[in-house]
Amino acid sequence: MKNRFDLIIFDWDGTLIDSIDWIVNCLQAAAKQCNCAIPEPQAARDVIGLSIANACSQLFPGVDQQTLTRLTACYQQTYSSKQLSREDLFSGVYEMLVELKQAGYQLAVATGKTRAGLQHALQATATEDLFCITRCSDETASKPDPLMLHQIMQHTNAANNRSLMVGDSSHDLQMAMNAQISSIAVLCGAHPEDLLQQYSPMMCLQQPTELLNIIRG
Repeated sequence: MKNRFDLIIFDWDGTLIDSIDWIVNCLQAAAKQCNCAIPEPQAARDVIGLSIANACSQLFPGVDQQTLTRLTACYQQTYSSKQLSREDLFSGVYEMLVELKQAGYQLAVATGKTRAGLQHALQATATEDLFCITRCSDETASKPDPLMLHQIMQHTNAANNRSLMVGDSSHDLQMAMNAQISSIAVLCGAHPEDLLQQYSPMMCLQQPTELLNIIRG
C-alpha cells in the first residue's frame, strides 16, 4: 500500500485516543443526572462517533428537547472534567503520526466531537500541529454524512482515490463509503470486527499503529 495515498483522515475517539470507556461513563452519568434510563454499555458505544446531539437523540428516543439539551450539557460537563494528556493516546500513536507527517502524508481528523472538545484534546495531547485540517460535528454535518470528508479533501486538494479514512466505528466507515474513499478499521474502539466488516474496509487492524507497517509497504 506504499505510495497509494496522499491524505490520511483519522477519527479521534477510539481510533487515536483511548477514550471509549470514558465516553460510555459520561453518557451513563448524564442519563442518571437527567433521570433518564441509563443505557447499556454497548448501546452507548453504538452512538460514539455521532455528534453529541444526534447521539443523545438516538440513545434517548422520545425525550423532549429540553431534556435532550440537558443531557448534552451534562455529558459535556462530565467529559471535560477529565484531565487529558499525551498518555491517553493509544501506545505509539504520537510517534506514528510524527513519522507519517515526516514521510509527506497530509493528516486530518474527522470527528463527532465539538470544536471546543477537539481543540482541548489536541492541545492536551500536543498533537494539533500534526494535522493540516480537522473537522468537527458542530461545524459541518454529523457522520455518516460525507460532508466533512469532502471538506477535508477540498482543503487538501486530495483526490478520492488518494484519500484514506481510519476509524473504529460503523459511522466512520459508512461515512467513507458515502464519500467514495477507502477505509481501514481499527478494533480498539467502539465496534467489533463483524460489524465493521459490513462496511467493506480494506482491512481491520487490532491497533492504529499497525497502519505504519501497511503504509511502509
